[in-house]
Amino acid sequence: MTETNLQILLRARPTGRVGPEHFDVVEGPPPTPRPGEVLLRNRFLSLDPYMRGRMNDRASYAVPVQIGAVMVGQTVAQVAEDPTGTFRPGDWVLGGYGWQRFSAMPAAGLRKLNPDEAPLTTALGLLGMPGTTAWVGVTEMSPPRPGETYVVTAASGAVGGVAGQIAKRMGARVVGIAGGPEKCAFVTGELGFDACVDHRAPDLPAQLAAACPNGIDGYFENVGGAVQKAAWPLMNDFARLAFCGAIAEYQDGEPAPGPNLGQINRKRLSLRGFIVSDHPRAFTEWRRIGGAWLKEGGLKYREDIVKGLENAPEAFMGLLAGKNFGKLIIEVT
Repeated sequence: MTETNLQILLRARPTGRVGPEHFDVVEGPPPTPRPGEVLLRNRFLSLDPYMRGRMNDRASYAVPVQIGAVMVGQTVAQVAEDPTGTFRPGDWVLGGYGWQRFSAMPAAGLRKLNPDEAPLTTALGLLGMPGTTAWVGVTEMSPPRPGETYVVTAASGAVGGVAGQIAKRMGARVVGIAGGPEKCAFVTGELGFDACVDHRAPDLPAQLAAACPNGIDGYFENVGGAVQKAAWPLMNDFARLAFCGAIAEYQDGEPAPGPNLGQINRKRLSLRGFIVSDHPRAFTEWRRIGGAWLKEGGLKYREDIVKGLENAPEAFMGLLAGKNFGKLIIEVT
């Protein structure tokens, strides 16, 4: 094979904001598959907020990326070579790895994709990890009841957009929080939320209170920071909160002070933090349910596709700053 393997490595660990100085772009030969492995040509790379945590060297739910190693990430790939005979060259699979052009992965860990069933990129977003995260968060961590007010932060994003649509199907009145008029218009006009508040508004607490005149019964947290502080006083008694992430705080040098936790007792709140990988059965369940909704036209989504693997660092920095609009994906080649 004459093609080279373009790779993006972690050069240094950021202590605050991520910059280009934290990455190295290198080229070398493609990997040689070991016994049981398949050589993959990565075509689409998923960029997700969790990657910021993997750049840190501290205790977490996952092992950090090592200095000099390829940045972590899931890919949709085509089979280049398969010594195991499991796949044919050109087959599409989910399960490639990393910010790189080629990867060698165990055949047993790959899932064959059918481009005729759903767009290939949905395996990284709508029908993949982000969509499954939304499914678990809404249905298990913070299930809404008909007529309740359900608030979703980062509502135009890969997780939030799906979470709100699920809550709406379950009968809730859904209020989104997103960044800017264009995203808010998408959330209400395309995704079908009942209202959306711009988190950049100087009077965010007042606008959120006006959008939730009966308070908040269910809350899906993706952002943290000022958005969380605006929502916290509006929680009703026995409100249920699903804590998925806090992207607004991922680049802070020190943890931000939290809201007054005394309300947990006074209002008898239920707070559930969760990691979707703890719910492996949900991936198959959501692919079946979400896939059916997608085919019938009852599930909407948006993707933000950036061409060129070399642009992944800049795109990732934009993701952490909220510049993407929809699920962020790198078209590798």
